Amino acid sequence: MAEKQKINMSIMDGDAFFSHETSINFSPTQFIFDFRCITPRVDARSQTATIALKHNVIMIEPYHAKQFLNILSQVVKKYESEFGKIDKPDSIKKLEKKKKIKTTKEGKTVESPSYFG
Repeated sequence: MAEKQKINMSIMDGDAFFSHETSINFSPTQFIFDFRCITPRVDARSQTATIALKHNVIMIEPYHAKQFLNILSQVVKKYESEFGKIDKPDSIKKLEKKKKIKTTKEGKTVESPSYFG
């Protein structure tokens, strides 16, 4: 009978992270998910405005990206069957109507980023 070996496992949990924005890019060998949290801050002493930007980047192979898509689709369906259809919040709809549009000297229209308020 073979001797049993004990294996110690160390799990390092990452910090909790809320993402306001996500971008997804790809190369021939991987998909890159860039989760971002953008937080405007004001230093009370100097009244200087600062934008804090935190990234969490996840890179996965194309096959795993497709598996992720399938799993996410299933979970969203289960969520909607239990809690109802996921719709865009009224506050976001209102913001989109009120978005400021800026015209450059070249005559191009540019939307101002929503995370500046």
